[in-house]
Amino acid sequence: MVNAMRIAVAGLGTVGAATAALLRRNAPILSQRAGRRLELVAVSSRDRRKNREIDLSGVEWVEDAEALAARPDIDIVVETIGGSEGIARALVTAALRNGKHVVTANKALVALHGQELAELAATRNVALAFEAAVAGGIPVLKTLREGLAANRVYEIHGILNGTSNFILTEMRETGRAFDDVLAEAQRLGYAEADPSFDVDGIDTAHKLAILTALAFGRQVDFASISIEGIRSIDPTDIAFASELGYRIKLLAIARQTERGVEQRVHPCMVPIKAPIAAAEGVFNAVVAAGDAVDKVLLVGRGAGGGPTASAIVADLVDIASGRIAPSFGIDPRHLLPPEPADIGERVGAYYLRLKVEDRPGVVADIAAILRAQGSSLESVVLGGRSQGLPVPLLLTTHDARERDMRQAVAHIAALPSVTETPCLIRIEGF
Repeated sequence: MVNAMRIAVAGLGTVGAATAALLRRNAPILSQRAGRRLELVAVSSRDRRKNREIDLSGVEWVEDAEALAARPDIDIVVETIGGSEGIARALVTAALRNGKHVVTANKALVALHGQELAELAATRNVALAFEAAVAGGIPVLKTLREGLAANRVYEIHGILNGTSNFILTEMRETGRAFDDVLAEAQRLGYAEADPSFDVDGIDTAHKLAILTALAFGRQVDFASISIEGIRSIDPTDIAFASELGYRIKLLAIARQTERGVEQRVHPCMVPIKAPIAAAEGVFNAVVAAGDAVDKVLLVGRGAGGGPTASAIVADLVDIASGRIAPSFGIDPRHLLPPEPADIGERVGAYYLRLKVEDRPGVVADIAAILRAQGSSLESVVLGGRSQGLPVPLLLTTHDARERDMRQAVAHIAALPSVTETPCLIRIEGF
């Protein structure tokens, strides 16, 4: 067997510790699959005293993570520190410059700096691998890069954040409000103390930027993604969606259109029979559509130590065995520039929740505004009588252009009879 591939892991949180443990636990089978031994030689983390319940005997502990990049006894640096700047970016950049392969689970880093890092890796003839950055243990990047290489991929949509999917699932199954279920997700460890990245759609958007670049052969373009989160979703919305035959999901959607590449993250109503609707709880799901294969569905655990470590170690096996592919499927210097499509041109149906005064003429006023903006009502449900108090009004529309619909909602919100900010959710057919 050829010389061992010597590995350093920077960051020993949930993912880093799981990666170190997996390298130790499955060492024999990993050696067989890689054709050489994968040897963990060094680790780095801020808290050396923390009990991580892994055997690190014979592994050197390095205080300065960035120092790993210059060590001649290390072939691959695994970065699980996180964050788009600071030590994570400095370590990855230095490692690539020093001719070392890099494997990372850092979606923010790749979404914001993937282009420059991929070009650096190409000039140094080393790998920059990040399967673990998108959808955890689901091999979605490998599927796009290799399994669907014969296809012109024209659409990707998916559930890429387990925290948000768990919250929406629990809200539907229990009828509880967003804040209550979010608190439970935090108690269970599914959500951070500050859940903003998850529930506001930022985490999903980081992952979508990576998928879009790989699927469509374009430079990573996080800045052009239209992003909305799930804080505004109410149990009323979820119950009404079920009555209509839909599930509400926080989706990442990328489409190659005549107008350019459409990238958006927002809550959607999707048909219950759509494959993506079946992914519940903390599970992720991705659908890729290609001209030859039609649609491919991938489902699995998108986060957590084990699934993410599985993706990291799979990248390590590929590198050790000489299977080194360009990070985004083609030479990064040949990726096309971004060509963002305006989401305002999106055409589709919509759901609208309003709180209105219970008096005659309210629905007629709203219908008139929609008609003036080129849309029309498909269904109307008034949430009962309440002795003069505002009542919920639930609407669905026929297809309309996004820009026109937003303008209509702005006019509707200004009506004296509308007492709360409207909630707008797009309906996707799939």
